[in-house]
Amino acid sequence: MSTQGQIVGVDVGGTFTDLFFYDEHKRQFRTAKVSSNRGDEAVGFLEGLKSFGPVANLSSVVHGTTVGTNALLERKGARVGLITTQGFRDVIEMRRRDRRHTWGLWGDFVPVIDRDLRLEVGERTLADGTIRETVDAGEVRAAAQALIEAGAEALAIVFVNAYANAENEMRALAAASEIWPNGNIACSSQILPEIREFERTSTTALNAYLQPVVGSYLGKLDQALASEGFSGRFHIVQSNGGVMSTATARRLPVRTALSGPAAGVIAAAAISEAAGFPDVITGDLGGTSYDVSLVVGGKTALAAQTTIDFGLVIRTPMIEITTIGAGGGSIAHVDAGGLLQVGPESAGSRPGPVCYAQGNTRPTLTDANVVLGRINAERPIGGKLARLDVEAARAAIDAHVARPLDIDVMAAAEAIVRIADAKMAGAIRLVSIERGHDPGKFAAVPFGGGGALHAGALIKDVGLKAALVPRYPGVTSALGCVIADIRHDQVQTVNLNVEGLDAAVLDQRMVAEAEEAKAVVEAAGLAVERIDILFELDMHYVGQTHTVAVPLPVTVKGGTTGVTEAVIRQAFEKAYQVAFSRLLPGVPSRIVNLRTAAVGRRPHFDLAALAPAADASLDKAKLGTRQVWFDGGWHETAIYARLDLPVGTVVHGPAILEQPDATTVVDPDLVARIDNFGNVIVERSS
Repeated sequence: MSTQGQIVGVDVGGTFTDLFFYDEHKRQFRTAKVSSNRGDEAVGFLEGLKSFGPVANLSSVVHGTTVGTNALLERKGARVGLITTQGFRDVIEMRRRDRRHTWGLWGDFVPVIDRDLRLEVGERTLADGTIRETVDAGEVRAAAQALIEAGAEALAIVFVNAYANAENEMRALAAASEIWPNGNIACSSQILPEIREFERTSTTALNAYLQPVVGSYLGKLDQALASEGFSGRFHIVQSNGGVMSTATARRLPVRTALSGPAAGVIAAAAISEAAGFPDVITGDLGGTSYDVSLVVGGKTALAAQTTIDFGLVIRTPMIEITTIGAGGGSIAHVDAGGLLQVGPESAGSRPGPVCYAQGNTRPTLTDANVVLGRINAERPIGGKLARLDVEAARAAIDAHVARPLDIDVMAAAEAIVRIADAKMAGAIRLVSIERGHDPGKFAAVPFGGGGALHAGALIKDVGLKAALVPRYPGVTSALGCVIADIRHDQVQTVNLNVEGLDAAVLDQRMVAEAEEAKAVVEAAGLAVERIDILFELDMHYVGQTHTVAVPLPVTVKGGTTGVTEAVIRQAFEKAYQVAFSRLLPGVPSRIVNLRTAAVGRRPHFDLAALAPAADASLDKAKLGTRQVWFDGGWHETAIYARLDLPVGTVVHGPAILEQPDATTVVDPDLVARIDNFGNVIVERSS
């Protein structure tokens, strides 16, 4: 395992690239925010790293990326070929027969693999693992050659029941590898050895779809780092909130989906728990989107399966994140029905909001906040622009919103903000109320470049207990890259009845899975204090289709887990009772899948290091006042340099707290205080 040194977390967003530098020896940190270069992200990536000094001095770089997510959403992945069992070429298109629209019979779906690139070969493995028909290597080579000639850049191999016995798939992999021109081959038994044909096919296909894209992207970053003499470790944040090596990311790029947002949730959960708020709803407002996630008891919620876009199903552990198109660059417009809409189309980083003066003429959410006086036009975040063009923003809002709606410019700007607030509030209700949680017991954790601008509105609109604005909200996701643990998840279908279970057989399988997962974590090369092994079972009562996740209170000690039939039954009944509030006495239960996670615990990051400096003072923080628009009128509003506010400071709204990476708005009927970690706690005035 590597020694401690200088580590940098890098989160590349649509508008800005955020960086958090931490010297593990000196316990010192620095932050940076530079413009992103869409299409050539290595430029901003390297520029940000250089701001901390020689890149060659860094021991580790951890990156949260949206490249995989964007490739899926924009359908810009590789041209993929599929080799599958005779009769199963259309599994990826048939899906679960879900519909894009609930009502009516219209809607379309285009799979990521065209039908003429989905070829079948003779082979058959039964559900018990018995091979009835061995695959012919020559037939596989012929199919692979046909796909190469058709222009396929990556290959997915998915055989029916390969989760039960991977022998035929491994034969096919060996045969295809003899002639395939690159290493972009995804095999279902290596990607997802789990029952359910569609989910396994979809996940494997999407992995192949992303391999050339993510591989090329990481290759560019590797070259950029090497050109600066970097010889340390380069890691990627994965969608489960853990960190993996770039070698694993190249092999399993499907696990990079929602990588950047996941890092932010990890940091927000750590910050809020340290501050005494274990139950929070995180909200990452960037240039393009608003990402929401629920944290209960300090723990993030992991989903075994996620749909990135309609029909694009990925079955791998991911932090549950709900994303809507409401970011600082979201474009405001009046639709054909005369209704004001904000997003989902975004101005991104190029050309960006109108006030950036880079060619855009359509107003965005950022333009509205600038016109309302909530964003300081003379001190824009990021440090790239000397000032923001307020008049251009006003003119754009007037032309595209105010005049079409026959209202004045200020009312139009406020309406844009309120529409965006309503969309964010809807996302928060979706992850809280609609899942049985009372939002009044939760605090919001707004971060990203624009999250803290809307904290007060969300407290009032949703009925949240409070808002906790991190010390550096604009680089929270980059901080998450630094503090995230190393993690590797594995799954294996076992199909075992609990009644009469041979626990010794299951124990052997659990130990083997644990050793394999542990080896992946150790190979990552980051310093860890220990490696924890976590086990979870997918279980149900016999006859049921769906399963419940059952955490097991065991780990590997002395070469055994000590698992027993009684331990499993007790854990299942506890999980089932929580999920459905009742049990089914007398009905036998069954273990469907074994899930294993190896978690390398990173050295503790002391969040107290983020606290205000000893010389912070209220007098030093006061920057004067300015007119800011709230609730239909101008208000004389106190302006503070947020980072100079000392611990214990209480600020009554209306107030604006400014810092280089973000702006916090304290509405007229709210109050803010600075806690021991430098967080801003925003609450209703008593």
